[in-house]
Amino acid sequence: MKYLLLISVIFQLVVANGQTSLNMTLAYQWSDPTLVASSAHDNTYNEIWGYENNGREYAIIGTTAGTHIFDITDINNVDTVEFIPGKAQGGQIVHRDYDTYRDYLYIVSDEGNSSLQIADLSMLPDSAPVIYDESTLIKTSHNIFIDTIQGNLYTCGGATNLGANYLSVYSLTTDPTDPQFLLNCSNDVPFWNVNIGYIHDIYVKDNIAYCNAGPNGMAVIDFSNIANVQGLGSITSYLQQGYNHSGWLHYSGDYYAFADENHGKDVKVVDVSNLSNITFKDTVGSNVIEDLSMPHNLIFDGDNLYVSYYFDGLYVFNTSDFDNIYLAGYYDTSNRTHNATKYEGNWGVYPFLPSGKILASDMQEGLFVFDVSYPVGIKESEIEDEIAFILFPNPAKNSITVTTTLFENTVSYTIVDISGKTVQKGNLEKAQSKINLEGMNSGFYLFSISQSNGGVVTKKFFKQ
Repeated sequence: MKYLLLISVIFQLVVANGQTSLNMTLAYQWSDPTLVASSAHDNTYNEIWGYENNGREYAIIGTTAGTHIFDITDINNVDTVEFIPGKAQGGQIVHRDYDTYRDYLYIVSDEGNSSLQIADLSMLPDSAPVIYDESTLIKTSHNIFIDTIQGNLYTCGGATNLGANYLSVYSLTTDPTDPQFLLNCSNDVPFWNVNIGYIHDIYVKDNIAYCNAGPNGMAVIDFSNIANVQGLGSITSYLQQGYNHSGWLHYSGDYYAFADENHGKDVKVVDVSNLSNITFKDTVGSNVIEDLSMPHNLIFDGDNLYVSYYFDGLYVFNTSDFDNIYLAGYYDTSNRTHNATKYEGNWGVYPFLPSGKILASDMQEGLFVFDVSYPVGIKESEIEDEIAFILFPNPAKNSITVTTTLFENTVSYTIVDISGKTVQKGNLEKAQSKINLEGMNSGFYLFSISQSNGGVVTKKFFKQ
């Protein structure tokens, strides 16, 4: 009876803590229950961004009401420094998006009678006045991205003064507060409508644009000569293909990661060192529930790939070796139950603040600020005694895959059933191992890894 009680307690602990966090500590959280949620996805909150000036750091988050700016320099004394009302507000608003250029914040929304807003951040923490609020160029936008090297703003989706928009480009170089129209791809690029089409999101560096084109995959376009835009390469067929939603380029320029926004899809990593022959490299995923886990937005910072995984929360993968990508950290921001018909949970991430604080937004839970304990270039020997792991799929059928942080020596695992009986044991010799469950009865099991320091880490799974 005592052993059964112990098993029960362990089950309760696993259920309570689950995969709540690894190497990420919540430093601050904000939400406002007086704000309305969207009628489409029950999300009060959307995009997250960050800004730093004169040694002070700021978190910027969108809501159905507008844009909220927090001074998070002193995480124990966070101050709300500015609220910028959206031109359109309320339950119709699902998306807002942000980027910064020369101390200006650019704000768009994809719903309602919206506009492009430009706020001057140089006066923070005292104020952030809106100095441009016009729909004469950009009415709505799903995403914006600013090529800070060239000073060009790219707007994806939504509508401009020319009508429904696939992708348009504006110059900010002469006056950041007075965007100048350069190009509407549908009208001005002969091959665009046939070969590329609607762009959902985009990453641009020095005129080279990586375009996430929904069902059409990903294309790389050279905008160096606005009068003669050129296609450099594309990948239109790949493993686990779905709706190509968003992506980010690794600092080396050799790899690009993108997310297909579909339930049960992983993040894809492709080799873009030869743009005329873009090749598939690998997939990485949270894999909390194989058929329901879904990536949304992602960002590279150094070798760390940050992925907003909707229901699963925020995940971080170390890519210092692209032949052996591994889990570096995670935090489950969401209390929503996985659902194949819904899009809820972690929306976005911003990892570029000088202090190392990580910002994230959750569609229902609001702003999160994290302290992290993983280094950029972690080595196997440095985490030998701090193994963490995830199990997928869960529930499992004939097999289960164990993905761990790296370890130097072989470690042992044990599977115990609800009665306390050991039904399987063995060794894990690599960062991802597939374990056969055939012959095991349906029910709950505890999977434990014995670490080299004598500690035991345990998670629960269900065998169908």
